[in-house]
Amino acid sequence: MNLNLLATTSIEFPNLHISLNNLPKSFSLFGVDIAFYGVIIAFGMLAGIALVCYDAKSSGQDYNLYIDFAMYAIILSVIGARLYYVVFSWDYYSAHPSEIINIREGGLAIYGGVIAGIITCIIYTKIKKISFFKVADSVVLGLILGQIIGRWGNFFNREAFGQVATSRNPFMMRIFFDDNYSINQVPDAVRIGMENLKGMDLSEIGYIQVQPTFLYESVWNLMVLILMLIFRKKKKFDGEVFLWYLF
Repeated sequence: MNLNLLATTSIEFPNLHISLNNLPKSFSLFGVDIAFYGVIIAFGMLAGIALVCYDAKSSGQDYNLYIDFAMYAIILSVIGARLYYVVFSWDYYSAHPSEIINIREGGLAIYGGVIAGIITCIIYTKIKKISFFKVADSVVLGLILGQIIGRWGNFFNREAFGQVATSRNPFMMRIFFDDNYSINQVPDAVRIGMENLKGMDLSEIGYIQVQPTFLYESVWNLMVLILMLIFRKKKKFDGEVFLWYLF
């Protein structure tokens, strides 16, 4: 097996004393480049399905219904996530229509995936003549677990970070520039903020210092999932857990 790590960049959390040198963004397997983002998303999906099946079985439901549902939901949710991204980036895609289906270059929005998943669930439960809200209560457990894991794909991609963080922030993240991560990939607001903070040109600084918002969301979702698992057996009506998720 030929396994080569590609596109490395160093990332540090100075106040946590964590330094990750030459962190890869992807790897090559038998000549095919595979992004860690995709691997993490796939793992999140499998973990989510496993949790949903466990919840269904423990609550006396047929977990096979959820496995069947997942086959449709995953495909349609990916399409929904892509469509949502394309619609809100239409200025670019209207000029480059051939790029609309090129998801290997990125561009999936969780909102579109959730909306497509809900629509798929409504149709599926109607066809199977089962309660949408009862199914949704189980499905959202897997959905939020997938989000917890999936956000770490943003970490490997060096994306979806927040604004500039000061040195007093205990979780501040530094992303260093190299041949695979350049100043051109940094949002203008972050570039200007860093230059104002350091008082010099960003090319001289050599890194950006930002809020790790992927981490914040992942931890927040983990807390929400724990509360869901603790209190789901005390729900008063079908659909209550689903409403907790939406809230």
